[in-house]
Amino acid sequence: QVITGGHYDVDCFVEDPNGRTIYKETKKQYDSFPHRTEVQGVYTFCFSNEFSTFSHKTVYFDFQVGDEPPILPDMSNRVTALTQMESACVTIHEALNTVIDSQTHYRLREAQDRSRAEDLNGRVSYWSVGETLILFVVSIGQVVLLKSFFTEKRPGSGGAST
Repeated sequence: QVITGGHYDVDCFVEDPNGRTIYKETKKQYDSFPHRTEVQGVYTFCFSNEFSTFSHKTVYFDFQVGDEPPILPDMSNRVTALTQMESACVTIHEALNTVIDSQTHYRLREAQDRSRAEDLNGRVSYWSVGETLILFVVSIGQVVLLKSFFTEKRPGSGGAST
């Protein structure tokens, strides 16, 4: 997911160890990509921002390697029903996984909102400095104008007097 920068979009691709592209998307803000590996080795993933070189972006990504181990030993080989405590453990585990997903979502939203707030704060600061400068210029202009109304202009002293 693109958290900050530009139009919140980025290019991404994933390649397997043989160099075959298994995932490719352009200008995406967020996406989910499940894939079960077929080949052992180093998988490569790349986020590209070459279409938007002037705006820097922050990208969040998460990947899981391997299957989640069972909560209870020999859970997949059980023939009998789970006891009440075992089923409660499974329910709690599933609820905690939901909480983890929700926390990740809220952390991402918080990072996006913080970026927007900091950008807005910068704009408000510049606007305030600009208004302050304009206020000083107008104030000085008014003082000079009012001062010119009350100063007496005397004719030159170079002429003849009687």
